Amino acid sequence: MKSRRMTRASRQSTAIAGNLMLAPMVMAMRLPIMATEASKGVMLGGENLSAFTEKTAAIAEGAVAAQMAFFQSAMQFWPEVMSGRTPSILNGVAAQKSAAAAMRPASKRVKANFRRLASKSGG
Repeated sequence: MKSRRMTRASRQSTAIAGNLMLAPMVMAMRLPIMATEASKGVMLGGENLSAFTEKTAAIAEGAVAAQMAFFQSAMQFWPEVMSGRTPSILNGVAAQKSAAAAMRPASKRVKANFRRLASKSGG
């Protein structure tokens, strides 16, 4: 059972890392669009506005998700102690779950942006 959970956590972490590795490509595809908007005098319109709002929303969602993951781990403290297991708050599992939960919204947005911008550029 434990190896299955570790495998699932490992797959999730790998997927998140893989999606976040697309961030430089998304930036490279977004910069010409943003430069064009800036040259037209549109500072917070179109791509600039969506970039800003997506980042702030991902940060907020990630912070809430991380806090909820820690809260869930804290709620499991006594049931884990009573069942003879090491509490996830103490063995690092809670930190791993919290970090993964915090990065998941940004990861999803980067992947969605990559797909959208790649289809815009014709590639």
